[in-house]
Amino acid sequence: MQPLAASESVYSGQRVALLTQHGKQTPLAEVLSHRLGCQLEHVSGYDTDQLGTFTRDIARSGSQLDAARSKARIGMTLSGLPIGLASEGTFGSDPYLFMLPYNSELLIWIDDRLGIEVVVTSSGKTNFAHRVINSWVEAKAFAESAGFPEHHLIVRPGNENHPKFLKGLLDWPSLQEAVTWAMNLDPNQQVFIETDMRASANPTRMENIRLAAEELAQRLNSLCPACGTPGFAKTDLIRGLPCEECGLPTEEAKADIHRCVRCEHQSVVARERRFAAARNCGYCNP
Repeated sequence: MQPLAASESVYSGQRVALLTQHGKQTPLAEVLSHRLGCQLEHVSGYDTDQLGTFTRDIARSGSQLDAARSKARIGMTLSGLPIGLASEGTFGSDPYLFMLPYNSELLIWIDDRLGIEVVVTSSGKTNFAHRVINSWVEAKAFAESAGFPEHHLIVRPGNENHPKFLKGLLDWPSLQEAVTWAMNLDPNQQVFIETDMRASANPTRMENIRLAAEELAQRLNSLCPACGTPGFAKTDLIRGLPCEECGLPTEEAKADIHRCVRCEHQSVVARERRFAAARNCGYCNP
């Protein structure tokens, strides 16, 4: 399917509420205004940290999707707009490589005029890390490995659960002052230092948000062939690609299922590969 031009998009000229206090409006607006022709309206007046913080002083209630949906709805309420957008990120270990850190960014687009929600995710590299240190030399080494000062840092006395912390550290003098402060507060002069994962403090995360926006634009420019609703996209797959040697079905996908987010229309799109390699066949290579 050919992508729509911004002037042809369903959302060309539409105002969209975006509630954020960590600078996400910049990459999101750059992508979506270009690809969709919409106008993102930055909504303020609500502390989104109340929905959860990466510093763990306020726990997130519910899932990543729940938090994003809440942000979008609050932004729509405050702005009075029927279309809302929100972003929420998570961090952990790569599900495939395990030992490497991993960032998953989720975007939700809510359009109450059409009664739809479109959700996309984008995952990628991150500098998400932490370390317990006992000297400025160790702190400096961690900071350099984390991409400081472009990527900001957070410092706590003792351990990750200490209620006091300094965040938004963005230059060497403030970092050294924070490390000295934390060492003086802990009886063992131990300091917990970690990356600041707020979007405005983390360029690598901002790039992952940009990639999620590209995926969202592509999804919203894909219209249902039955009802014309945006968001027609792959939602599932059909396994059973036949083995190239014996012809028996394998666990590899042979087709994708595309569904509308509004009506019940769906279509099955066959994949280009006609056969699976014998090494992936449970019969030929048990």
